[in-house]
Amino acid sequence: MMRTTSFPKSIVALSAVLVLVLCWMTGSLFIQYRGETLNQVDSNVFTCRTTLQNNQQRLVGYVPVAPMAKRLAAKFCENPVVAKQFGVVSVYYGSSISEQIEFMAKGVADVLLAKDNVVSAFKVQQTHNYQPLVSFKEYSAYLISLREKPLLSKAYLLDKRIGLLDYPTSRSGHILPMQQFKALDLTVESMKIVYANTHSELRQKLMAGEVDIISSYWQEQDKLHFSEHYITPIAQNIAGTKWYLRMNENNTELACALQQLLVEEADANSGYFNEPKTYWQCQQSPFFQLALEYQ
Repeated sequence: MMRTTSFPKSIVALSAVLVLVLCWMTGSLFIQYRGETLNQVDSNVFTCRTTLQNNQQRLVGYVPVAPMAKRLAAKFCENPVVAKQFGVVSVYYGSSISEQIEFMAKGVADVLLAKDNVVSAFKVQQTHNYQPLVSFKEYSAYLISLREKPLLSKAYLLDKRIGLLDYPTSRSGHILPMQQFKALDLTVESMKIVYANTHSELRQKLMAGEVDIISSYWQEQDKLHFSEHYITPIAQNIAGTKWYLRMNENNTELACALQQLLVEEADANSGYFNEPKTYWQCQQSPFFQLALEYQ
């Protein structure tokens, strides 16, 4: 029987932070800061103009995947509050950890989707006053198969075609399965890994028989296509992500407008972006951030 070593959570968390810092320092050598954009990702962006045509102020967002960036750019530009304050909206997307940190650590992004451990590691709430808008509930990660329950063993997984996400910041679709493979002494080179761009694409590949197993979260509608008997947990109680807004000004109206828009986005696109929790009182003026104990 293969033995695995468990490390205290504090050591794991510290290691994760050190890796993030190293990634950012390395990335800083190659990524040049330019005003409100980064040269390296200028092609990974959706930009639109609002009705405030003569205004050149830009609202900048950063998200992990292109479909989300495209949807949000259009919604931001159509939002009446955004249109009163900004003439241009640019929503960037990318899977690079160093890029994500660069947008956040230098305060390039006005609104972004990030994990708490990254935000805490770089203290951006203090340096750039990033404040939470919307957060999502904890979730679990699974190996999912069509015709049998996946086994967590080296011999079993070695011959399987396994679908993962091609962006390394995804926990359920990339980070956690990679950690599981490493614990089983499996290397990427020895395995049959098939990459996809989104969790939906992973499911499509599994249903089409292009892969034997995928790594993802589990959602209620998955019962329509897959069996709960054929899923194997690899991590549970994973902290969800949060939307943050950089508030160099006390722009409470913008905070409330974006909060409502992001809740609507979450409700329309299920997955682990569900059961959103909000952080601002926006029912009546004056708008304000809710007490810390609620957060």
